[in-house]
Amino acid sequence: MAAAPVLVLLLLLPETSAATIVHRRCQRLKKADITHSHIYETAADIVQGDLSFHKIVRESLLIPSKITFLDPAMMFLNCYTSLVYGIYYSFFEAFPIVYQDIYEFNLGEMGLAFLAIVVGTIVSFLVYNLYIQRIFVPNARNGGFKNPEDVLKPALFACFGPAVGLFLFGWAARPEVHWIVPTIGIVIYPACVFVLMQCIFLYIPACYPKYAASVFAATDFTRSAFACGAVIFSRPLYVNLGIGPGCSLLAGLTVGCVVGIYVLYNYGEALRLRSKFVSKW
Repeated sequence: MAAAPVLVLLLLLPETSAATIVHRRCQRLKKADITHSHIYETAADIVQGDLSFHKIVRESLLIPSKITFLDPAMMFLNCYTSLVYGIYYSFFEAFPIVYQDIYEFNLGEMGLAFLAIVVGTIVSFLVYNLYIQRIFVPNARNGGFKNPEDVLKPALFACFGPAVGLFLFGWAARPEVHWIVPTIGIVIYPACVFVLMQCIFLYIPACYPKYAASVFAATDFTRSAFACGAVIFSRPLYVNLGIGPGCSLLAGLTVGCVVGIYVLYNYGEALRLRSKFVSKW
């Protein structure tokens, strides 16, 4: 359902790849040159002229792995996105325990609790787009963003949100506490995760514009694989430890990642220079 509009956009959005635009222009010049008196070739065509299909497939599969394991910054981002994405899906397994077992909601009322995720996402969407329009775009036009780490500034604030949302949801889920309190924790978590993901999705192509698709592929695979596993182990986690301790365990992991975000913002350039992937490519 979500992919259908994207498929439609593929037919409407303009081409933005510089190499592809120049290649198509070269092809038009070749067709216009009836006498064939000129040789039209692009730098990308020359580089890719010796690439075989086997080599293209091999590099397409190896480059994401190499970037992930040889670049410490990318490895941290993959671990971080996997963690917050997996915890996001683990919420779905906690809803029946909290709202049906603790607050005695029926199935329909428990389903309405999922609207908290929609509320949190909409709020963060509005706030983040306001930041893009009022701060990011004007600064980018004036040359204010000189390093890829500059796009992580909203993440410096949003990285505290997942832990806050988890602690609030886990320890407020008690019969003597109104159900709206843990629901506020649900609102906080996806709201901050949305901002974090947007910052990371800007940071990745800023670091590796040539291999952006490969890095995105590795990030998408790792976080989706971890989220798949999180759905399996999350219910036993909540049942055996309890909602409060279980959420505290997950929140503790996100607190450790807060340090990683600040390290990445302050020392990301140094980490990229030490990357073994950059030295090999």
